Amino acid sequence: MEEILYKSTRGGENNIPASLAIIKGIADDGGLFVPNAIPKVNIDLDELVNMNYKEVAYFVMSKFLCDFTEEELKECIEKAYDDKFDTVEIAPVKRVGDKYFLELFHGPTLAFKDMALSILPYLLTISARKQSIDKEIIILTATSGDTGKAALEGFANVKDTKIIVFFPKEGVSPVQKKQMITHKGDNTFVIGIKGNFDDAQSGVKEIFRDDEFMRKLDEKRYMFSSANSINIGRLIPQIVYYFYAYIKLYKMKEVTEEEKINVVVPTGNFGNILAAYYAKQMGLPIEKLICASNDNKVLYEFLNTGIYDKLREFVTTISPSMDILISSNLERLLYGIGNENPNKVRELMNNLDINGSYGISEDMKKRLNDFYGNFASEIETKEAIKSVFNKYRYIMDTHTAVAYCVGKKYEEDTKDENKTLIVATASPYKFTHSVMSSIDNKYDKFDDFSLIREVGKLLGENPPVSMTYLQDADTIHTTVCRKDEMKKVIKQILNI
Repeated sequence: MEEILYKSTRGGENNIPASLAIIKGIADDGGLFVPNAIPKVNIDLDELVNMNYKEVAYFVMSKFLCDFTEEELKECIEKAYDDKFDTVEIAPVKRVGDKYFLELFHGPTLAFKDMALSILPYLLTISARKQSIDKEIIILTATSGDTGKAALEGFANVKDTKIIVFFPKEGVSPVQKKQMITHKGDNTFVIGIKGNFDDAQSGVKEIFRDDEFMRKLDEKRYMFSSANSINIGRLIPQIVYYFYAYIKLYKMKEVTEEEKINVVVPTGNFGNILAAYYAKQMGLPIEKLICASNDNKVLYEFLNTGIYDKLREFVTTISPSMDILISSNLERLLYGIGNENPNKVRELMNNLDINGSYGISEDMKKRLNDFYGNFASEIETKEAIKSVFNKYRYIMDTHTAVAYCVGKKYEEDTKDENKTLIVATASPYKFTHSVMSSIDNKYDKFDDFSLIREVGKLLGENPPVSMTYLQDADTIHTTVCRKDEMKKVIKQILNI
């Protein structure tokens, strides 16, 4: 198999090894790193069926991280997928009615971001060693709620790193916020932004593109990297669980060899569904990639019209991790469907920056056939949570419920009879008020933290320990700033 190297979607860098792409996070020209080819794999299910999650992770990731030795990559995998997850399966697949839920919330922060952010610190540490980096690495990250806590969990007290997380002060759930501002770690810093996630994300991107600021960092022996899914080291581990899910379905005798399935992904920044797209390109039998949006339906409109328009009202919803109008990972898809033409990507991204929108060509639109996009309203989301609980005693969080709704709309629109895998991205314990008030309005009077125990009662289990301590946990991080003050805050943290 040929060695996979990496290049920028905007053409400024080519043929760099995986370790350097992971260290840099974002290319010097502002583009995102993509592999120079998607490796095709021979999927022998009878051979793969007895693999555990760690073994599947090595099977997939070794195809992309070609400058990691077998020993190095297996070391990262062993350290990442250990008893910090509450199940040995790591990512269980559960049948609920005629649907299958891929549960990605069994890690320490109860959200799918744990799946990749548990391994990224180890990949980054080995990458720094490979590239002979003798600087302190500053992880600079914007979060819509879940990435922040998962990144803090992964990077806390990792040698020669600091992590700075920006989050929308009023744009996350109370539980998400408490998870971040109470986080302990000598190298961790959490800052609330007066604005929404797009303000935090665009602010971080602007800092990465500030050449003068980067020179100052270099003088002080610092360098930036990212824990967002713009980092290819975040994206590649996400491909793993789609392979694992299909293998599990085969082992459960729910699919036959080469039987195609549909995958529904609640989507904000487009990283999770892009990982499924890469899995399909590698040879996994996925028929349709169903992109589920909430009322911030910019991706739904793009997939249906070919026009991406961020100039619209930003809606704060009960699925806050999807409250995003600028989906960063879409740039990687544009590069692929645009014949890998960096000039076209630069043109589209410039139009987005300057005009707030762009439109793709008819030829590019035809290449979106792998995808179906739709959205679920707040009312539809709440009704889905209630109906699924009443019928199956299964509790979906708000993001998973959006996916469930859109999956049903796809079936109604197309009459497609392929089996459906719904990506369950977060635990209901993280969004207790929205979830429980959907099930029964008697819970309206409870606060989010009291409802953690009520969720446990409905499920007949003890709530996760990581949730029950939150209410009384001490607030450690209190800094709040405007978008235009982000750089100033970073300078204060780093003393530059």
